[in-house]
Amino acid sequence: MKSLSKVIYILLIALIIFPMPVIGLPNVTAPIALLAGLVFAFSCENPYPKFNKKTSKYLLQVAVVCLGFNMNVQESLRSGAEGMMFTVVSVIGVMVLGVMLGYWLHINRKTAYLISSGTAICGGSAIAAVGPVVKADTDEMAVSLGVIFILNSIALFIFPPIGHMLDMSQTQFGTWAAIAIHDTSSVVGAGEVYGELALQTATLIKLTRALWIIPLALATMFIFRDKTGKISIPWFIFLFVLAMIANTYLPLPEWFTSTMVWIARRGMVVTLFMIGASLSLKMIRNVGIKPLLLAVALWIVISISSLLVVQNTIV
Repeated sequence: MKSLSKVIYILLIALIIFPMPVIGLPNVTAPIALLAGLVFAFSCENPYPKFNKKTSKYLLQVAVVCLGFNMNVQESLRSGAEGMMFTVVSVIGVMVLGVMLGYWLHINRKTAYLISSGTAICGGSAIAAVGPVVKADTDEMAVSLGVIFILNSIALFIFPPIGHMLDMSQTQFGTWAAIAIHDTSSVVGAGEVYGELALQTATLIKLTRALWIIPLALATMFIFRDKTGKISIPWFIFLFVLAMIANTYLPLPEWFTSTMVWIARRGMVVTLFMIGASLSLKMIRNVGIKPLLLAVALWIVISISSLLVVQNTIV
């Protein structure tokens, strides 16, 4: 059975990277890649769990950096500037609300703090950065990552249809997705499904939001009274900015930028497949009802509030 899982796993990744339209297999989109990963996870045991986890992390970073070669600095800043102020307010608001709701629901303090961090900033990346600072144990990390991952997967499927139903513009949807969806992978995936400008807006605002990991980690050291905690800085964001600058001001050849964009798009869908393939029924069972309620409540608050702000302030 494990040998068959290996064959299926490798075959699915190959088809995602190199689709074959001549035999009726078109390019795999981000939602389909995530769905394929989820189906695989529920029907087969992941044969490469450690490889899957580590590769999806670094492949996401490579894909984001390569995406910078398809973006113009001035245009991106213009499209993303309107969402920056709400980013500041929402990050602080979600953290405060999450800690208060966690106390009210009698959830472990560290678990509530990690879930709030993941919802406020950038999902698993924020949890992974803050976890060592609060000295979270394996169970606290697993529950926090699990609940954020479940909602993050759902968001990729439901946000684009909601955006179309509400007739949101590309900039509106990109801003909303960047604020209300947890992980960068699903933010980029949803933006790509909605349109090119939505993708660029969502990526820029989400990566700006991710930089909040640094002040959050510093504040966490003070809150939990630990000055020895290690801060994980998302260095790939600065490489993304350099790629944007190079694409804007340097005469890069067409073949180079098109290759980078191809790597970004294919890398992102493979990342989403790997993220889906890492979910399991055991992970879902281990989450528990109270942490899930906290995560859902925070998600509803940030989704609705950001939607109202975006619709009333951004064209």
